[in-house]
Amino acid sequence: MTEGEAAPAAAAEPGSRNLLLRVVVALVLAPLAIAIAYAGGWLWAGLVTLGAIGLYVEWLTIVGAAGEMRVVASGVVALGLAGLCLATGRIDAALVVFVAGLIVVALITPAQRNWTATGFFYAAAAEIASVLVRLDSVKGFAALILVLLVVWVTDIGGYFAGGGIGGPKLWPRVSPKKTWAGAIGGFVASLIVAAGFYAFDHNQAAEHSLKLELGPLLVLGAMLSVVSQLGDLFESAVKRRFGVKDSSHIIPGHGGLLDRLDGFVAAVVVAAIFGFLRGGADGVGRGLMVW
Repeated sequence: MTEGEAAPAAAAEPGSRNLLLRVVVALVLAPLAIAIAYAGGWLWAGLVTLGAIGLYVEWLTIVGAAGEMRVVASGVVALGLAGLCLATGRIDAALVVFVAGLIVVALITPAQRNWTATGFFYAAAAEIASVLVRLDSVKGFAALILVLLVVWVTDIGGYFAGGGIGGPKLWPRVSPKKTWAGAIGGFVASLIVAAGFYAFDHNQAAEHSLKLELGPLLVLGAMLSVVSQLGDLFESAVKRRFGVKDSSHIIPGHGGLLDRLDGFVAAVVVAAIFGFLRGGADGVGRGLMVW
């Protein structure tokens, strides 16, 4: 083996180890998240609240405001109180707390006010949307799992299609590694997940009025995949704006919460809005899934 041949092999070895670490961590965290999502109630609200607090703190770290303890503490307290309201079913009270928290964070921030307020709004939107989608006792769990799976397979499909096919970059100024092949690969994977939901539901003895339809599910899967990828690009643009590579290193092999949840945040917020418009606050899951 020549020196030129040895160099790529040496470079590939850390990449392989990192991929293995990512897979192992995902195999641990994904089933845990699904189990808590299935339990719903205060357990899911608690996990979502912790995640929202983590997103907010990481956002402040990226924009250089994490050293302002008043800003950190006020946002964390507001997200925590809102989580308690959501856990007890008081969505109205949670919204009041969110608005109050946003105002306080904006008023007491000495610098980067727009960015810190945006970070709080981002975390709060993720928190309430995640709870609203799961809140529906009929189709909430199915809707949440659809969002999660579409986001996951979009990421996985994009990773392997982008790495295996390569080709033109999607948006090199923002995310140099992402390619059009990866975007299309993730998109196709999301359609397969949506079709799988239809096939599974079609074989169940559910009431006809609550049966899923293939066409709307494919459209929904496609929409969530595109939104997920846009959320990923948005977070990459913010990090590039502030010269940051990873939001943190809290998840081994994956980076920070923002790095892993950026696509989910965008997808679940859009899903919650869409489901709310069709099914109301207590029927977001049905509004999203049943046509």
